[in-house]
Amino acid sequence: MMSSNIRTIAVIGAGLMGHGIALTMARAGYDVTITDPVAEARASVIERIRQSMKAMGVADGEIDAAAARVSVADTMAEAVGNADAVFEAAPEKLPLKQSIFAEVEANAPEHCILASNTSVIPITEIMKDLKLKGRALGTHWWNPPHMIPLVEVVKTEWTEHDNAQAMMDILQKSRKTPVLVEKDVPGFIGNRLQHALWREAISLVEKGICDAEGVDTVIKSCFGRRLSVLGPLENADLVGTDLTLDIHNTVLADLEDRKGPSPYLEKLVAEGKLGMKSGEGFRKWTPEEADAVRNRVATHLRKLEGILEE
Repeated sequence: MMSSNIRTIAVIGAGLMGHGIALTMARAGYDVTITDPVAEARASVIERIRQSMKAMGVADGEIDAAAARVSVADTMAEAVGNADAVFEAAPEKLPLKQSIFAEVEANAPEHCILASNTSVIPITEIMKDLKLKGRALGTHWWNPPHMIPLVEVVKTEWTEHDNAQAMMDILQKSRKTPVLVEKDVPGFIGNRLQHALWREAISLVEKGICDAEGVDTVIKSCFGRRLSVLGPLENADLVGTDLTLDIHNTVLADLEDRKGPSPYLEKLVAEGKLGMKSGEGFRKWTPEEADAVRNRVATHLRKLEGILEE
């Protein structure tokens, strides 16, 4: 499939991720059809798309034009019947995703590229029962999908090169930053890196080396400030691979390397300390404090979006 032949996009799922993917595709000029098994989600999705673009500072004329490119379908067959590419954005449940793609394959044209949005489920497992596996791949969008540039494009052992390249082209046209993941491994690239950091962060608190606020302060006030412009391997080359090797010879043996989840994390969950939604996790949170964090992140992302749009 050539990206120049792709004009119509179907999105399965009208929640937070699905509406953001549909918004992104519509802004790029694609005709988008979105569906969801929940009638309320279908009824509200166009307005939510409009509100998300408004929050991003998109001009009214562009909001109207993008919203006009999105139509809502009541059934899967209606949504994918004429699609050139399908993005699935259903909950993170393997049997559900497998059943969705069985239905999509039964109703979508044979040339249609099939993409699953998942954070950690292996794409190979999702797509293993399809008849035409060469057109299937993963696209891991990050939340919120209409504001975070990265999309990981994940190949399985069956994914045809032309289809992976066409997806990369679609995403680039949509002002995203796609990265090709050549091997389908759990967590892909981003979540493997992110949760390696989280494992060590939790371990520092668990062992009484510092508290949760200390961990977050160190990251936000130090290397976190440069991560958006200096990746870890760029940094290793900047300081020198020889110095990096010296540091690793000293510190790696002492880093957390357990294969399973932290007992401390398991204890928090067992005690109902689920984070901001319950008022306490690694730290205690009032509703006002939790809202302040969400607003701070949203404001930061809007500022970055403004820079990207200049």
